[in-house]
Amino acid sequence: MATNKTDKVLNVPTLRFPGFTEEWQKSALGDICTVQMCKRIFAHQTSEVGDVPFYKIGTIGGIPDSYISKELFDEYRCKYNYPQQGEVMITCAGTVGKAIPFDGADSYFQDSNIVWLSNPTDKINNKFLYYIISRVDWSRLNSTTITRIYNDDLRKLGISYPNRTEQKKIADFLSLLDDRIALQSKLIDHLKSLMDGIIDKVTAHTQNISIGDCLDCYSSTLQEGETEEQGKYPVYGANGVCGYLDYATISAPAILVVKDGSGVGNVLYTNGDCSVVGTLNYLQPKKGVSAKFLYFVLKRFNFQPYKTGMAIPHIYFKAYSKARIFCPEYEEQSRTAASLSRIEDKIALEERLLSLIQEQKQYLLSAMFI
Repeated sequence: MATNKTDKVLNVPTLRFPGFTEEWQKSALGDICTVQMCKRIFAHQTSEVGDVPFYKIGTIGGIPDSYISKELFDEYRCKYNYPQQGEVMITCAGTVGKAIPFDGADSYFQDSNIVWLSNPTDKINNKFLYYIISRVDWSRLNSTTITRIYNDDLRKLGISYPNRTEQKKIADFLSLLDDRIALQSKLIDHLKSLMDGIIDKVTAHTQNISIGDCLDCYSSTLQEGETEEQGKYPVYGANGVCGYLDYATISAPAILVVKDGSGVGNVLYTNGDCSVVGTLNYLQPKKGVSAKFLYFVLKRFNFQPYKTGMAIPHIYFKAYSKARIFCPEYEEQSRTAASLSRIEDKIALEERLLSLIQEQKQYLLSAMFI
């Protein structure tokens, strides 16, 4: 790839494939595409099961929770606007600006909240247009927090684009990167399913001991505001390390359990001395118990029946400590924990690789477009 090093200010990206030197054209999106939406579907026309998925802003790109009949779909598809395969769909409310290429499968979409860019001209490649829309910072449309994208916002959106040959080369290259991201995500999902399956198989034996007979529970009064940005020992919060201190209150190994808030029941493991803030309990193993084995057991443990509180959920060790689990002899605990740790380490490695690929994509989106 080549970089733009000319002193003259040209309407070109900083990074482009060799052989392309022409300036990019500028246009308003509305001069190239038409913003369209589906015919309104009313609640009484949907059902929880059915023939054709009906996607809303919360389900598009995922699993539908509503359906319409094939008869209604066929009628509306013939009578009213309907996207062509490859055209870019955009969420205009909720998670605003989520862009998804239409895959062409029979499906219907919530009017006004989901629109698509009808692209009948030969000026711009749909794949290239998808990447343009994906990199838009919708918060720049106005000075307040944007809660909705209006059709005029889309029509007035300024874009720049090269000739069709360069568009295709850029879009095909980024599509390969997206395929790599999807493959990497599937690998991670497979490893997580493998780990969960092993834990479930091991713990499916007859329950022979309570959690409270395996672990001792301790609490903390430390607040996140009392931590430092640097220090010798990490301090854990609900989402991982949240600060540091020059002393540790916990001797490893320990299992950290989020006991308050939206992440209640999330489980972490530490094999180094550390501290925790007050929203976490830390559990330490009793004699003859592998902390790492119990960590994996608790990762699959169902905390839901033990949650209390409406606005701020909470779990008490006193309650779930009575739950019975299967715990084999220490040697078997250690072997199982070692096997699961290898898978967990592999997951962490693959997640880091995924993060690097995603960062690479974000760099390319910023450098290869205007």
